[in-house]
Amino acid sequence: MASANKKIRIFIADDHFVVRQGLKHILSQNPDMEVVGEAEDGDQVLERLKDVVADVVLMDIEMPGKSGWEVMVQLKSLHPKLNVLMLSIFPEDHYGLRLIKAGASGYLTKASAPDQLCQAVRTVASGGKFISPSLAEKLIEEIHRDTAKLPHESLSPREFQVFCMIASGKKIMSIADELSVSITTISTHRANILEKMGLKSSSELLHYAFKNGILREGPTPYTEP
Repeated sequence: MASANKKIRIFIADDHFVVRQGLKHILSQNPDMEVVGEAEDGDQVLERLKDVVADVVLMDIEMPGKSGWEVMVQLKSLHPKLNVLMLSIFPEDHYGLRLIKAGASGYLTKASAPDQLCQAVRTVASGGKFISPSLAEKLIEEIHRDTAKLPHESLSPREFQVFCMIASGKKIMSIADELSVSITTISTHRANILEKMGLKSSSELLHYAFKNGILREGPTPYTEP
């Protein structure tokens, strides 16, 4: 956490150079902030943060190799007090709350205004959680609506993470390796996911993810490991 008389040290992780430069430009306009490092994929994030001290990691949810979600979970395991602010093109209602429950300090879409980005950085650097006003409004609406949840909303944070990895086309063996758990554990998660969502196969899971906007592109055929 940054102290009152100290600049907020920010590490940026995004696979697009132009996006990183844009974020650096926005943040550098604030005298209380400084960018101390950057990375273009998940492995670089984990490697470079061994030597760089940061107060806030501003990270894209979609990166080559390890996703931002996977890296965030690993970072929180290695550095429990590190504040991770997730940045994504995906709608907040798909990932926002789930990422925060999994350990993220906040969630912003890339359509957010620069002032909102800076506000979010300051909020999480001080130990708070950041949820945008638009997401807060949606949460209030949900409280007052008596409607059934979508099937994937019944999943635990870990189950939803595995669900997203399966939906992205990753095989059970690959998921187990990336999460450092056994194949049996991931297979159990998969079985629980299918049962909770009322689906019969991973192919149906992929089509569900595409239909509900959790995947940006159409699903590819699923094959077991």
